[in-house]
Amino acid sequence: MSERRSQKRRSRDRHRELCSVALAAEQIGERWSVLVLREVFYGSNRFETIRENLGIARNILADRLRRLVDLDLLQKAPVRAGGRRCEYRLSEKGRDLLPVLVALTQWGDRWLQPGGRAPVEFHDRRDGEPIERVGVRSADGRVLAGRDLLVVPGPGATDATRRRIERIGQRLEPPGADPRAREVTP
Repeated sequence: MSERRSQKRRSRDRHRELCSVALAAEQIGERWSVLVLREVFYGSNRFETIRENLGIARNILADRLRRLVDLDLLQKAPVRAGGRRCEYRLSEKGRDLLPVLVALTQWGDRWLQPGGRAPVEFHDRRDGEPIERVGVRSADGRVLAGRDLLVVPGPGATDATRRRIERIGQRLEPPGADPRAREVTP
């Protein structure tokens, strides 16, 4: 392997080790993994039900379920004590993905569905009303756009991360970004 290729690989690996987005994408970024998690969120918790709903091959589903359990996103539990059948439940780590899955669904509804026609909607179980769009809010509840946020070094930041943040100017959106980006549409 050339020295240049080796440097690129080390740089990519270092970024993956330090970046929470890269680490999260490695755990849930594969299509079938996200769809399996979606099914468990929807209440499908048995192998056959998940397989039928997704139309996924048994070997692929078995692999993804095993990986999601190993990553502590799902927990495997027997249906009955001493029984061979099991079901899959979300762990605390898995349940913390709810806002991510809802946001991804809402984004797909808006940008990928013809006419924005959502195949499913999320409603509040208590009052039956549709939920709000997932968004980023300030501590006092204001809806924020990317240009309203500053990227600052966190407690786990390395010197390289600090330099990178300083270099990019701490903004998530560059000056002159589309002002409509601030608008929140249902």
